[in-house]
Amino acid sequence: MIFINKRTIGFLAASVLAISVSSVVLAEEEVFRPYINTMNKAGVDYSAAVSSIRDALQASGFEVVGEYSPYKGAHIIVVTNDALKSNAANSDMGGFGAVQRIAITRAGNNTQVSTTNPRYMANIYRMKSDLRDVYEQLVSALGGKGTEYGSKYGFTSSKLRKYQYKDVMPYFDDVYKLAKFDSQEKAINAVEAGFESRRGGVSKVYRVDIPDKDEVVFGVAMTAGCSNDKYIMDRIDGEYLRGTPHLPYEILISKGDVLALHPKFRIAQSFPDLNMMQGSHTFFNIMCAPGAIEDVLLGIAGGE
Repeated sequence: MIFINKRTIGFLAASVLAISVSSVVLAEEEVFRPYINTMNKAGVDYSAAVSSIRDALQASGFEVVGEYSPYKGAHIIVVTNDALKSNAANSDMGGFGAVQRIAITRAGNNTQVSTTNPRYMANIYRMKSDLRDVYEQLVSALGGKGTEYGSKYGFTSSKLRKYQYKDVMPYFDDVYKLAKFDSQEKAINAVEAGFESRRGGVSKVYRVDIPDKDEVVFGVAMTAGCSNDKYIMDRIDGEYLRGTPHLPYEILISKGDVLALHPKFRIAQSFPDLNMMQGSHTFFNIMCAPGAIEDVLLGIAGGE
């Protein structure tokens, strides 16, 4: 016969409670990183990889809305689907998270296939849904497994929803207000005209209209001066697994307002581990970029 005294019962109860609390804490401490890598190997035909990835995405229910090759050895496929657009419609400035970007990149002898992380984006853009289903659908389309990367330690959901690179740096909602029009139609027409004229060396990569909401998001390719996508990536994208899915930038039109994420937020969200010091791949090397990007985007919108 085993005798258990009150002291033992108290200890066991406390242990069970501690384990329960620990489980909750662990569940709350799930972390996310900006990108997911699903392939990184040599001996792959690059053009065939681009074609097969495009086909796989479409076969899995994603709509390809645009493609972009910013420099040799980098090809980006931009996709959306009903779940992404619905989440965008139900989220403030949700158009910024209405697409996912999949990149096929040549890195030395290897071909890398990577995508933006839907759950990271959903949290950093403060969206209603965390896009877990889209995450699983996207990873499945790209091979069924993936490795998150782009931040050594990652970020919890609560950290992402109030993300700030450093003190006094912008938050998600510290957007650039590029222009204001008295109707959504006039705003869209102005931005489309900006693309048509290729002001500031820009071109349109994609356009996605958010259903049941006066909101449209455009992908912007930039080629001029310090706003040049290649110029920026050459100076910050130096890790073994490349951050090519960072591109392209976005413009959001919402109820006649033409908006863009602040470059100091938009670039930092994609490369959160970069430091400000001098070095081969740091933010110090692109100090001219935020102002140059703002000027280019203002030009598209017809702002000043």
